[in-house]
Amino acid sequence: MALRFDEVKATQVAATILQKRGGKIHYVKLIKLLYLIDREALLRWGVPVSTDRYVSMDQGPVLSNVYKLIVEDKPKPAWSKYISQPLGDYEVELLCQCPTDRLSHAEEGLIDEIYNQYGYRNRWDLIDNVMHKLPEWTNPHGTSIPIHIREILEAQGEGEQDIKAVLRELRAMNSAEEALSLTAVF
Repeated sequence: MALRFDEVKATQVAATILQKRGGKIHYVKLIKLLYLIDREALLRWGVPVSTDRYVSMDQGPVLSNVYKLIVEDKPKPAWSKYISQPLGDYEVELLCQCPTDRLSHAEEGLIDEIYNQYGYRNRWDLIDNVMHKLPEWTNPHGTSIPIHIREILEAQGEGEQDIKAVLRELRAMNSAEEALSLTAVF
């Protein structure tokens, strides 16, 4: 199931991490931290923070839309206002203070928790000793393979009833957002 990607919220999470890192971070490390935040939110609350799509790539799980925001040269209304294109050693930089009004206190706490747990690691340590050990990751050998929400939940031992409940809730959330966006147009 594909959720509606929230670029503004993903930007706010990324900017929060960048602030904790002094304003710069290698984009691979940023993407890994964002994945870990989304994964933990999904496991705890049944709803990821960014609502991105996930894929297995050679260096571990990746948030697909965030990856595209970083590497593709296309318009990015929210992202490019606050976060630079990759510079020098593939680092991204915080361009200016970013609001956090789309993040709940629980989400901000989770960002802090994941950053405190993994933020000190360099990107290679994070890839080799965390990302490649996640049970939902499959080595794609140079391509990418989708990671479905069901796979993340199953890999953590969630029962079928719980998985179905999470997926139902996410579908309902997606339908409600689509309905709201349609009414906003008319």
